Amino acid sequence: MASLAKRPNGKWRARYRDAAGREHARHFARKVDAQRWLDEETASIVTGQYVDPQAWKVTVDEWCDTWLQGYGARRASTVRQAKVHLARIRQEFGPLPLTAVQPSMIRAWLARLQGEGLSASYLFALHSRLSQVMTDAVIDRKIPANPCSRRTSPGAGKPRPYVATEAQVWGLYEQAGELFRPALLLGAFVGLRTAEACGLRPGDVDLEGRAITPAVQYPDLPLKTEMSGETVPIPDSLVAVLKPLCRDRAHVLVDADGDQLGPWQVEREMRRIRGKVPGLPDGFRFHDLRHFYASLLIASGADVKVVQHRLRHASAKTTLDTYGHLWPDSDESTRTAVERVLSGKITSLADSVRTGGDAE
Repeated sequence: MASLAKRPNGKWRARYRDAAGREHARHFARKVDAQRWLDEETASIVTGQYVDPQAWKVTVDEWCDTWLQGYGARRASTVRQAKVHLARIRQEFGPLPLTAVQPSMIRAWLARLQGEGLSASYLFALHSRLSQVMTDAVIDRKIPANPCSRRTSPGAGKPRPYVATEAQVWGLYEQAGELFRPALLLGAFVGLRTAEACGLRPGDVDLEGRAITPAVQYPDLPLKTEMSGETVPIPDSLVAVLKPLCRDRAHVLVDADGDQLGPWQVEREMRRIRGKVPGLPDGFRFHDLRHFYASLLIASGADVKVVQHRLRHASAKTTLDTYGHLWPDSDESTRTAVERVLSGKITSLADSVRTGGDAE
């Protein structure tokens, strides 16, 4: 409901009620200005673009605090990462009203950070976080539109993962301490993430069925995604290694005191041994063993859906984006496929074409 009336002092009063029933009013010296404002506000309500006038005062800092309250139910590591991103965002935009953040400001900010030497992937993560926060602000009607878009995005900039050779994987195995060798096997030949390997329990290992079904990650937290709980088949040789590790213990991987092995212990061991293996990059991590596992599957002829399920990716797109370059070049396979169909007919087809040409 909207109304326009002239006050005794000569000014024009425009009033309307928003979708929640709250009344808003402004006074104008000219009727045309009052009518324009009223038309704009009522049109925004009808089109779903309405923003509460009080929300225009909300700063980026204040909105980040509110946003984090609704984000706290996630895993602790996920929340920590969000806070790191928000610290950068607050540093740049914190005191500004949400509505003051413009696309040009975002592009300038990211360009400056790039000049400071931050990686493309980290800049992409910051932009994604800012877009996530701003999208929720739109949903809560704090701003009319998200200033982040493909035009402001710096691009993912994700490098191709380093794939270790068989010799390098076995080099790591030989250099590793006895307690850490089973962990390396779980990473390189089952594709478990660090926290999944450390969280693995004897009950998650089906020795008779020759399969592993991750159920939790270290220390006893839910898995990253629902797909992370997919069953992974394992060969007899790995069953033989795991069998003694599944007796009379709460976890498959334990330290010298029999306590659950922690991800930081595994990564510390990786840092200790990776420099002893020729050709491995300085930043090689336990997680990179998953790339080796993926390369094994692809080299064996596994298609993208099989690789997706073995790596327990939430979508095949993730698999293709990460490992698409590892599949064999399609040129020769295309020629082979077409040749298989044409080979039996090509002579008669050529003769038919030649005969037709002669007839003319």
